[in-house]
Parts: sequence; structure tokens; C-alpha cells
Amino acid sequence: MVLAFDPFMPLTLSPKRLKRYRDIGHLLLKYGRKDLVHRSLFGDLEEDEPRAASTNGASPSKPEQLAADLEAMGPTFVKIGQFLSTRADFLPPDYLEALSRLQDSTQPVPFSDIERIVTEELGVRISKAFALFEDAPIASASLGQVHRAQLRDGSTVAVKVQRPDVREGIVEDLDALEEIATFLDSHTEAGRKHNFLGMVREFRKSLLQELDYREEARHLQLLGENLSEIDLVMVPQPVDDYVTSRVLTMEFVHGRKVTALGPLARMEMDGAPLAEALCKAYLQQILIDGFFHADPHPGNVFVTDDGRIALLDLGMVGRVTPSMQEALLKLLLAISEGRGEDAAEMAIEIGEPLADFDEGRVRAELAERVSVAQGKRLEDIEIGRTMYDLSRVGLEGGIRMPRELTMLAKALLNIDEVARTLDRTFDPNASIRRNAAAILRARMRKSVSPGKLFAGMLEVKQFAEKLPGRLNRLIDNVAHNRLRVKVDAVDEVLLMEGLQKIANRITLGLVISALIVGAALLMRIETHFRLFGYPGIAILLFLAAAIAGCALVLNIVLHDLRSRRERLDRLRHERPGRP
Repeated sequence: MVLAFDPFMPLTLSPKRLKRYRDIGHLLLKYGRKDLVHRSLFGDLEEDEPRAASTNGASPSKPEQLAADLEAMGPTFVKIGQFLSTRADFLPPDYLEALSRLQDSTQPVPFSDIERIVTEELGVRISKAFALFEDAPIASASLGQVHRAQLRDGSTVAVKVQRPDVREGIVEDLDALEEIATFLDSHTEAGRKHNFLGMVREFRKSLLQELDYREEARHLQLLGENLSEIDLVMVPQPVDDYVTSRVLTMEFVHGRKVTALGPLARMEMDGAPLAEALCKAYLQQILIDGFFHADPHPGNVFVTDDGRIALLDLGMVGRVTPSMQEALLKLLLAISEGRGEDAAEMAIEIGEPLADFDEGRVRAELAERVSVAQGKRLEDIEIGRTMYDLSRVGLEGGIRMPRELTMLAKALLNIDEVARTLDRTFDPNASIRRNAAAILRARMRKSVSPGKLFAGMLEVKQFAEKLPGRLNRLIDNVAHNRLRVKVDAVDEVLLMEGLQKIANRITLGLVISALIVGAALLMRIETHFRLFGYPGIAILLFLAAAIAGCALVLNIVLHDLRSRRERLDRLRHERPGRP
């Protein structure tokens, strides 16, 4: 069993959150042992160890049941499920797939509460701000609900209103999760490996941003600008004067969810261009713009009445650095073409090695996972699932893949599902290869933007100004024999000290051995000087050997303990977020 407790670490759980601790503990127990938590927290137990049963004696839990239980626990845990669906380094594939489809739908809030919130946020009555505001919501989720309305100028809008008191409840849940994560990081091997506290803090930041609808309005504007050149993709734009932290007013999308399209509607629709445009839009978001929709499940993709794709709900977004974009593009192309060695090389390059990193094993297993797809038809290669596998195999071999890799995998899985709904013959791998050239050209254009060109020109100017002086100093140093080359090598003083300690220990061991051998030989010689009934000199030699041996053992143990403490202190200094 890998779970290891530190008895000296204090437990700082708050008594006022005991009910929430109990709910979370019940969830962990229900999905523990041989199932979810057992695989991620407890490691492998012996096969003959009794299986933990749930409190109601039901059959072992399934991923779909976990998703249902998270929905029942409230909005915070629905969002946790969606967040965990991007962590292939933490959950098995069947759970990732179930949680990636997690969508929250709850009972609507009474209209009187909605009217009060809108009035408080906008500063005027609904009848003054809108010509029409429908009482019944068109969608109701755990954080808010959406109503159809009409502005004074006659345009139809969708008004997203946050549920009353939802923020306070989420903050309480987040505080409880932070306390539990701190406890697990301090008391378990799994906590030290996965850094649960870091995950909770990352989740807190993302969720609190999602609770601010002004952030979502900015996301809608930015994504709309980035995708403006793709004619078949649209993003509803916010109405600035009607946006606050708890109210978001945006263009109304006339259309239907992709999942709501019936067989007849799909037959009448030309889905191939829409599927291609959707795939191109997400590749552009991740690999060119570096700003992408982080929750692209099918419920957030609409087909409009005028035959376009609409992307909704931009509360959760992600960002990718330029260096990570290039690495992900190379990895994506290698996987799509079945080049296992190249994919393994890129995955190791972007991963974060852990203490137990086994490069040879990881390289071989990653290459095998990708190369096994070479025998399949190109349209049968599931790139998103392969990326999930890379993250999981890498962690098992001691290397943590970046979260961007898992988010890209999730996006590709969802895109594949939506695109195949639009067009059953759609091949996402072929689409990736078709768009690769356009992506490279766009990245090249981005790299030669006016700002970067001016920055490069300034650097060339500085180089040209300083070059003559630097050349003069270099030539003077060569002429006066003052040129020195500094090489970073092994610290010979530290090396000699280490060798000296080894030599001293070996010498002391030889001396102890000689004392024991000499004492054994002198035991046969009868003398008048005796101790404890034995020859005195022999006994003195035995005592000297025993004292020296104990001192040597004590010195070795103390040195090893001191080295271990220094190594742990160094690790804590290098990774301050870890307890």
C-alpha cells in the first residue's frame, strides 16, 4: 500500500465544514480501492485483499455514476468534474471520457430572484432596460440560467444571470477542498506526487474567473475577433452596456445544439464544410492564437439557422505559450502520421521529469503507443485518446506532461464527436494534415509582426553599436596574453573531500579488522595480565575494535540522515508549492 502518513504533520481541518468533509470523504470511499481512488491514491494491493464495498452494498462504481454523484453535490463539484476531465495524469481513461461529457442542468431559479438580480446589477428595472424579458429560462445550469429578451432597439438577446448566493457556496466548498488537499499532500505519497493543493488552487482561479461574467464577455470579444476570418464559425458578441459581474447580455443564437439534430436534419444539411471549419477553428485557437475555448463539449456547439457553427459558453478558457504551441504542433503531426519515435521525443521534451523518471522506459512505451496506430486506417486513429494515453504512460514512467497537452486531447475528442455528428465520413486526422500548412504559414506571419520586426531591428542596432568596442577589447586581451577561458567542471576540492572521506572509512575498517585479528591471535597466549578471565591485551584490542566499529556505524548513519534532510530541504526550496 503506497499511502504513507506523516504523524508529525498537524491536521488543520475546520469544524464548521464537517458536513462537507463527510460528503467528500463518502465520495472518496465510494470510488476507492480497486476503482478510481485506489488507482490514483493507494496503488496496487494484493489480489487476495478484500474489496471495499459501498455503504449500500451496490456493485462497484462506474465512471457515469461518478459524474452523476458530482452533479448531485452541487455546482462546485460539477466544475471539478469538468476540470478533472483535463487531467489525464490523474484519472483513468474511462473516467476522463465520462467527465468530459459532464454537463450541468438544474431546476430554474424563480423569476422574482432573477428580476431582483438584474435590477440590482443594471441599476434599472427590467421593464426599463428591455422591451421584452421572458420569464421562463431557455437554459438552466448550476451557476446561472439564460433568458431570451429583446432590447429597446428590437434586437433579440440572451441574458445570462448568475444564481443567487452561488458565489458564497462555491467559496466555502473551495476552502474545504484546499484544507483536504493540504492534508493529503502532507500525509500521502499520492499527494506528494500529484500536488493536490496546486490542482485545487488552479481550479479556484479558473472557477472564480468563470463567476465574473465580465471576464466571459472579454473572452467572447477576443475569440470573435480571432475567428472572424472563418466564415462558417461565429461567436455571439456581448452587449457592453448590459454586462456586469453577474449579468451577461449577448447576441441571441437562432439555432439548435449539435446533439439535438435529428437524422433527417443531418441528411438535409451539408455537414462536411461545418466539420472542417470547426476543426480548423480549434486548431487555430490552440496552435496560432494561444487562446482557446476550454470547454468545447457538444452542448456548447450550435448549428445556426443560417448554416453556421456557433461556439457558446466561454467561462472556461485556456492559454498556450508560443513555445508550447510549436511543441504541440510537432507532437500533433507526429501522432497523426504514426511516427512513434518523434512523438516520444517531443513528449519527453515538453514534460516535467519527476524523481523516479525512467527515460528509456518512457521513450519506448510512448513510441509504442503511437506506432501501434500505423497498422490502422488513418481515419481510425484517435489522436485525442492517444494524447490521453501519452499523459498517463508518461506519469507512470516518472514524467508529468503539461496540462495543455491534456486540454488539447480533450478538445480533439470533443471536436471528433461533434464533427462526426455533422458528417459521418469526417476524418479529423486528414483535416489536421490539411490545415498544417496553413497553421505554419500563420505562425510565420505572426513571428514577423511589426512589433517583433522593430524589436529585432533594435537588437541589431545595439549589436552593431557595441561590436567595435567588444572586438577592440578581445584583440587587446589576445595581444597582451590576458585571454582566459572559463570552463565549468567538477569542483575538485569537493571531489577530493569526498574521496578523502571514503579513504578514511576504508582505512578505519582495515584498522578495526587488524585489531580483531590481532586480538584473536593473542587470546592463545597466556599472560599474568588478565581481564574478565581472558588475556588482558587481547581483551583491550577487542574493546578498541568494538568502540571504533560503533563510532564508524554511528558516523555513517548520522551522515546519511543529514544528507537526506539536506536533499528534502533542497526539494522544498525548488518546489515551494509542495509541503
